[in-house]
Amino acid sequence: MIETRNFRILRAVVLTFLSLWVAIPLYVVVSTSLKPLKDVSGLFQWIPREITLAPFIDIWSTVPLAKYFQNSLIITTCATAFSVTVAVLAAYAIARLPFRGKRPFSLVVLSTQMFPGILFLLPLYLIFTQIRNITGIQLQGSYLGLIITYMTFTLPFAIWMLTGYFASIPKELEEAAMIDGTGRMGALVRVILPVAKPGIIAVAVYSFISAWGEVLFASVLTNESTKTLSLGLKSYASESDVFWNQLMAASVVVSLPVLIGFILVQKHLVAGLSAGAVK
Repeated sequence: MIETRNFRILRAVVLTFLSLWVAIPLYVVVSTSLKPLKDVSGLFQWIPREITLAPFIDIWSTVPLAKYFQNSLIITTCATAFSVTVAVLAAYAIARLPFRGKRPFSLVVLSTQMFPGILFLLPLYLIFTQIRNITGIQLQGSYLGLIITYMTFTLPFAIWMLTGYFASIPKELEEAAMIDGTGRMGALVRVILPVAKPGIIAVAVYSFISAWGEVLFASVLTNESTKTLSLGLKSYASESDVFWNQLMAASVVVSLPVLIGFILVQKHLVAGLSAGAVK
């Protein structure tokens, strides 16, 4: 297809508009985080009159941001690790092993992505309450409870994604390893997982991002000791005032782990998503 001059101009205009649509909100966040509070209380100024790093220092003392950061890191990392581990085993079984009910199981896993998360909130709350009444184990307000909750929406996508990726890997690779004396699990660990590294990284990044910024379940299933960053950011707004500069500074700090991680694994992420989608 030969690109015409009008098409190139239209493409440049559309891409410029989309870039500005994304960049302007980011500029507002960053510029506001570098202003003193008195400069953000009135009309917004595109060019800061005074630049200060004080908001990035004050965010740690105004609210217990370090505690919220620790909670989010523990919960999100554990939920991601468990989701990827279970998804690898489940997806490998679906892609390679014949068993009764494989197709209905795959459809059920995929169908969970069609429902909004709020539909699972009340059932999970009731289940956690029953577990507490029967066993005495307190899941609501605990790390474990939120980790299990996050797995309910990260695991189905991870299984579906990795199933397509494993199915795209030639069976001859693991068959050759098993002929040499390696068992099924040995072939999975030594042969399949290294080949499927881009897909696994893509699933891990998706699971981490989904859990890192989740608000709905965290607002109901946490308490003051397990509150996550997504809820902790609201603490910068009090009844009398809103620390807009600190809120924006905290938003920048909260976004850094995801941004850095995305940059480091961007190549594997694109390869993993495209391979799973094509299959």
